[in-house]
Amino acid sequence: MTNNRELDVRAVPKPQRHPLIFAAFDDLDVGQALLLTNDHEPRHLREEFDRELPGSFGWESLGETSTGAWPVRIVRTTRTPLPRIVVDTPALLAALEPGQGGSVWQLDPARRDLDANIIALPPGDTIDTHDGPDLDVLLHVLSGSGTLGTETGEIPLTPGALLWLPARSQRRIDAGADGLRYFSVHHRKPTLNITPMPPRTEG
Repeated sequence: MTNNRELDVRAVPKPQRHPLIFAAFDDLDVGQALLLTNDHEPRHLREEFDRELPGSFGWESLGETSTGAWPVRIVRTTRTPLPRIVVDTPALLAALEPGQGGSVWQLDPARRDLDANIIALPPGDTIDTHDGPDLDVLLHVLSGSGTLGTETGEIPLTPGALLWLPARSQRRIDAGADGLRYFSVHHRKPTLNITPMPPRTEG
């Protein structure tokens, strides 16, 4: 097995370079190296590798050549990305401002199959009634209190509760007097659209 493969991206349009480099890296076996030639020091590429594949690669910058090229040797060290901690939830929640709301944390590696968020709702805040997306969602209450409204009633939300929200199910979330913070996870989707409920009419 040859330990090195070569890729020169100097003539490749910049928007296409990183996807091409990652595709070439994906084709490596463990222990193989990609000898990359770029026309600048690839600092942003290194940041992307650190974000997407921490602990799964070796990086050796060979320095700028007399012709202005920047060769880098990137070694594949694991078969797959490594499991890792992505957030310290207690520390994150402790650092939030009392009235802070919205999505306060998101799973951010681009190369993933899941979407995950930590949502903070200030006291008394509401996510209005809507039909959920065309996929199942798991919701785990981290702190605070509130209620989840369904088509037939309400489910109390208390710390530790783990809820399954089936695809397209109607839901409404109301935060209690101490606010509500919860973690949600679902299969990744390019866009996630919430469909508001039509206004009620008097019958």
